[in-house]
Amino acid sequence: MNKKNKAQGAAFRRTRTDHSRETAEDYVEAIAEVEAEKGQCRAADLARLFGVSHVTVFKTLSRLTDEGFVETLPYQPVKLTRSGRKLAKQARERHQIVFDFLLAIGVSETTAKLDAEGIEHHVSSETLGCLSKVIANQESLR
Repeated sequence: MNKKNKAQGAAFRRTRTDHSRETAEDYVEAIAEVEAEKGQCRAADLARLFGVSHVTVFKTLSRLTDEGFVETLPYQPVKLTRSGRKLAKQARERHQIVFDFLLAIGVSETTAKLDAEGIEHHVSSETLGCLSKVIANQESLR
């Protein structure tokens, strides 16, 4: 395998890994937001929020339980574990950096909200650092 093929393979592997974490990040972030707003989060809240069936939510919560991000008991609210809270915080921070960057370069707020939701899952730490620097420079010019 040549260098070009290895690089392409690495890029595709990273994208697949990013996609597999995307749902987990969206769910833990949503659980944290619903908890903050309502004091607790139930599966029905997530089904409504994501526009999916209860079955889809239960399957996803089962996977997140296996991965150590949530705790669930029948007829009880969903609870984030320490790992789930950490992941939710990281996802929120990445989302905010991407959103702020998009605003800084002139993207409308409506579009920035939509775009940040997708970009946040695929941006590297290096890129986030650079985006943060651009935001800081933009703010210092004001």
